[in-house]
Amino acid sequence: MERSTKFISLSGISGVIAGITALIGAAVAYLRLDYYLGTVSMDYSTTRNVTIESIQTLTIELIGIALAVLVVSLIAGVVLTIKETKKNGQSIWDKNSMLLLSNLLIPLGTGGMFCLILLYHNLFVLVAPATLIFYGLALVNSSKYTVTEIKYLGILEIILGLLSAIFVGKGLFFWSIGFGILHIIYGTLMHFKYNKKSS
Repeated sequence: MERSTKFISLSGISGVIAGITALIGAAVAYLRLDYYLGTVSMDYSTTRNVTIESIQTLTIELIGIALAVLVVSLIAGVVLTIKETKKNGQSIWDKNSMLLLSNLLIPLGTGGMFCLILLYHNLFVLVAPATLIFYGLALVNSSKYTVTEIKYLGILEIILGLLSAIFVGKGLFFWSIGFGILHIIYGTLMHFKYNKKSS
């Protein structure tokens, strides 16, 4: 029954890959922040000359890092989900997968536009909380069309986003937990749970 009413071919390994990619991206972002702002070394003997141009360059680099993480995660997700779909005898473009995708993309697209508006208004510290909250809302919204565990991952992402909004300036830390560590844990659990069922 669940097979006919839900899209259950999400790949746990793609979650692990997304998590590892997010942690690598967070590490690179951390190093770029240190280069421009001196946030890592806290070496007050060398004064950083922070200008509007350097902030703009840093912003472009951070957006580039985030987009690279997104692209790698999406490619891994699509390729491994197609493979899992074939293994489970499901169609990749059936009613359930389309409902899943539309319920995922509406909150994600809204969140993406909202984050661009935040960047436009130089509200950088709210971007990490917003990405976590909207991503969590997208997962919860789409969970009724796939495995139940997606809902719990979404709730955890929302909680992390709200905490990130409270502890302003620690966005990269919460982002690493939400997009990195939680994805690795979730992907590992899903891989072992659903691989045992299918074998």
